[in-house]
Amino acid sequence: MTRHSAVPPPVTAVLDASSRWLPARLGEVEERLRQALAGHGEPLAEDAAATLAAGGKRLRPMLVLLCAGEAGGEAAVRAATAIELVHMATLVHDDVLDEAPLRRGQPTVAATSGRDRAVATGDLLFSRAFGLLSAAGDGRSVQLLAEASVALARGELAQRHDAFDLGVSEQRYLARCRLKTATLFECACLLGRDDEHLRRFGAEVGLAFQLLDDVLDVTGPPERTGKARGTDLLDGTVTLPLIEAAAADPGLREADLRQLDEASAEALCERIAASGALERVRARALEMVAEGKRELERTGFEPEQRQLLGLVADGVVQRYS
Repeated sequence: MTRHSAVPPPVTAVLDASSRWLPARLGEVEERLRQALAGHGEPLAEDAAATLAAGGKRLRPMLVLLCAGEAGGEAAVRAATAIELVHMATLVHDDVLDEAPLRRGQPTVAATSGRDRAVATGDLLFSRAFGLLSAAGDGRSVQLLAEASVALARGELAQRHDAFDLGVSEQRYLARCRLKTATLFECACLLGRDDEHLRRFGAEVGLAFQLLDDVLDVTGPPERTGKARGTDLLDGTVTLPLIEAAAADPGLREADLRQLDEASAEALCERIAASGALERVRARALEMVAEGKRELERTGFEPEQRQLLGLVADGVVQRYS
């Protein structure tokens, strides 16, 4: 059984509602993750194990398992493990690019072991994900995860291209978020079951997840986010809260993100919050979650399966409330 102490509170409702099978299945995923990262040489294994030990919400594996249902079995556990390995890989690589000292309140691999080892660790995580699927001859899952990985790379490149550009439009921002975040939520749902309504559900929930994460970056506090308030601003990443705030307070377009330090980033966060932008972005995210849940109603799932997936969507909102 998966211990609830290791899982963020919003997810426990899902585990409780599916106590006869989901916690045990997630426990299998955790064990597979540990096995996948063992035996690759001490330095890499150590850094990969530290990444795993940092924890996480495991939302993507949970989506795979829930979309596959109780009868999903071995194939669903394998796919859930693979998608979490890819997610972990992207986090390690993101921390290299951002030169981030902390992730979930813990030192990053890049901070503790250096850039080169962090890149190698991320590469290991990617390779193990595809190795698991290819060894089982699961060509469909390999294709889905490969396409998602390409989208993740495109989203990262778009974010780098847009860095420090206060002229980024809302449309450009949303397209970037679909690539960099929502795609992996879509992939998780499709790995569980090939259903267009599930794909749309994953896309809406994933996009809401990113919007709310961007709100949390502005609101903090660091003890909750595991990073400094305004980290996105310090990295030059223009997010929807800033875009919305600048529409209400045009003077924000004169801000020089390249000159920010932690104190001035916090002051800019206060100014964004004062504009009312955070409430507007939260409202957008809530509507995305509601639309995702409407897509669930169009699937052929039984009420219990729809309810569990709806709880995951609600957990995204509760995590940031």
